[in-house]
Amino acid sequence: MNYETTVRAEKAEYVSDKLAEENEPKSRKPLVFGLIALLIIAAIGAAYFYVSSGEAGSAGAADDREDQAAAITVIAPGQGTIAGEIIANGTLAARRELPVGVAGEGGRVVSVPVDAGDWVRAGQVLAVVDRSVQNQQVASATAQIGVAKADADLAQANLSRALKLVERGFISKADIDRLTATRDAAVARVRVAEAQVSELRARNARLSVIAPASGLVLERNVEPGQVVSAGSGALFRIAKGGEMEMMAKLSEVDLAQVSAGTAARVIPTGSEKEFAGQIWQVSPTIDAQDRQGTARISLPYAPELRPGGFARATIESGTIVAPMLPESAILTDAEGNFVYIVGPENKATRRAVTTGMVTANGVAVIEGLDGSERVVLQAGGFLTDGEVIDPQLVDSSES
Repeated sequence: MNYETTVRAEKAEYVSDKLAEENEPKSRKPLVFGLIALLIIAAIGAAYFYVSSGEAGSAGAADDREDQAAAITVIAPGQGTIAGEIIANGTLAARRELPVGVAGEGGRVVSVPVDAGDWVRAGQVLAVVDRSVQNQQVASATAQIGVAKADADLAQANLSRALKLVERGFISKADIDRLTATRDAAVARVRVAEAQVSELRARNARLSVIAPASGLVLERNVEPGQVVSAGSGALFRIAKGGEMEMMAKLSEVDLAQVSAGTAARVIPTGSEKEFAGQIWQVSPTIDAQDRQGTARISLPYAPELRPGGFARATIESGTIVAPMLPESAILTDAEGNFVYIVGPENKATRRAVTTGMVTANGVAVIEGLDGSERVVLQAGGFLTDGEVIDPQLVDSSES
């Protein structure tokens, strides 16, 4: 009895599930058909809208592209006269530096009346060396002059008396010759003694260190009490006339553009004051190590110009007539320098150029442009060759 009950229950569940499966599709089919119909209607509407608006979209495409072109600033540089300048660094020095040392045998220095920074005149005493011994030698030699003169006077008196006796026959001609020779020898000894005194006095004068020319004392290397001699080296260094110079270092290319007489402006390091000068000598050789030469710029004396200090020079290197562009307009890649110019159809076209002088106002273009072109001023690095742009021309003076 129990077995039959279980079978009937399972059969009832099976019949129930079959009825549910048959009823479920019938409830979902109308919803699916509705969705499909809506999609078909939407597709037909979209197609109609595309066809109706196709002609209007194609007609305004060109205008849209024009409106989307980038607005780029361009410039027509023209041509102008450009003053070339060369910037160089170098050291300051005395144009003519005079080392002054001991000219005589030297000795102990007793006084030094000048110091570094003083102005001296030619012949002025810079240092005095003790000459007490030399003064005694001069006194002794001067006394010898007196002795020699006395001997000469005596010899002349003897000769005069003898000449009177010759007429009377008391003295022979041979005696006269002997007395004449004695007189002449005495006179010669006087001259020798005088020459010796002059020599000693000249030696004493050389004991003092004398300025050979007027100028500015740059160095003093001696003090009172110091023993000096001819081997002591330079005791003083003098800038002749106080004239200074700047020894500007220039490359081979820059050195070829300057000559004697070229004007220059010099600003010493640590000062904002500018000094006018001119090149007075161009180095005839080039240093094999750094491939540079020296242009020597003469300068007047000024306290700010200290020998040994550094300075910066701006040297005029002539003028050229060429277009001038700001640095932002000139681009560089592996092929060299180039710019973008704007053609009649507002297309940016690449053009190779050769640059020249670089000044505070820009870069000179010596090849590739005649100045009448419209050149992209900025943003050239973001353009491609042939790209259409919206050029905005500006005055070259505003750039």
